[in-house]
Amino acid sequence: MMASVIDWIYLAAQLFLGFAMLAGCWRLFRGPRAQDRILALDSVYLSAMLLLVTFGMRSGTLIYFEIALVLGALSFVSTLALAKFVMRGEVIE
Repeated sequence: MMASVIDWIYLAAQLFLGFAMLAGCWRLFRGPRAQDRILALDSVYLSAMLLLVTFGMRSGTLIYFEIALVLGALSFVSTLALAKFVMRGEVIE
């Protein structure tokens, strides 16, 4: 009984995270400014990372957690690079 409830909770969390990714993608493509698009990309990365974590919790394998860790690092670096590009117009000085 308890395992069934936990499976439904994982499923609900994955559905909500999928909806958050769709909302972030909508803002990414419709954002009025570049700053809005950068924040939307960061939220899509975060939702994807959390979705991978919930997949890992649901399946019980560690590969999803490692992929989520790599995605989190890429998210951080890409957000910094895009913010620097928007502020200065160049990434490498």
